Amino acid sequence: MQEVLTVRVRIKETYEVHGQRGLARMILFDGEGEGSGFYGKILPGGVDTQQVHDDGKLELSARYMLEGTDSSGKSCLVFIENVGIANDKGYIEKTHPKIRTNSTTLSWLETSVLLGTISAWEKGVIIHIYLSNQ
Repeated sequence: MQEVLTVRVRIKETYEVHGQRGLARMILFDGEGEGSGFYGKILPGGVDTQQVHDDGKLELSARYMLEGTDSSGKSCLVFIENVGIANDKGYIEKTHPKIRTNSTTLSWLETSVLLGTISAWEKGVIIHIYLSNQ
């Protein structure tokens, strides 16, 4: 698979509520992303919402927007929604990113099948987004 975007996420704040049916968590973050001729910074409001259900199942949905420049030198915005479900060991092996952008140069990302992975970083996590071979 070809990596098309790498996003370095710096965790800023975390909020949790423990309910009768599980846990809900909101993780606020900032950071930057680059790849496929793009470089940009995460705009304020980036959030990863996580739910840990009473059966222990973890689901995440991160939503954020990057403001930057595409390979043609034009300013642009890239919105990413990234969802994932943890395996039986609580590890998220892959995510399913969806992208929207106002860049004509990057518009192919909107119709591509993308897969993501998450790796640890001392300041947060790194999101790797790949063009799927499907």
